[in-house]
Amino acid sequence: MNNFKFEALNHLDFEYLNDLSETELAENQIKKMKVDQFPGFPCRTTLEDAKIGEMVFLLNYDFHNVNSPYRANGPVFVRANQPTKTYENNEIPVMFNHRLLSLRGYNKEAMMIFSDVSEGKFLKEKLSQILENPKIEYIHLHNAKPGCFNCTVKRI
Repeated sequence: MNNFKFEALNHLDFEYLNDLSETELAENQIKKMKVDQFPGFPCRTTLEDAKIGEMVFLLNYDFHNVNSPYRANGPVFVRANQPTKTYENNEIPVMFNHRLLSLRGYNKEAMMIFSDVSEGKFLKEKLSQILENPKIEYIHLHNAKPGCFNCTVKRI
């Protein structure tokens, strides 16, 4: 088996959101929202679906800030006041079990050299299979239908 580790976004990158006024949030195209359905608001710092009633921020984030044509940004949800959750080697966060995912494999030059779609319930086997290619350094997971970035999976 090829080993991997999920990396959630660092909550410290988002702490400033709690101090912004409604006006400042609006000026920066950031939405503060109360969760009204479960699942539906996947937090990128915990890799868990936010629970009904929790507050989340929706903002544009540079999730692939690299020197490559594949540099990318897009919308992400982050939960207010939640520390980054870490996962064990080869552990799959529960929130992926019920999602259709787009998997994008990148080499050390940050060039995409693989892409596929998988149901989350098959994710562990799929990641191991993708990492059989020694040129793949890391994988990005996106929600396949809306296309939103979820997290990075690193080879270990």
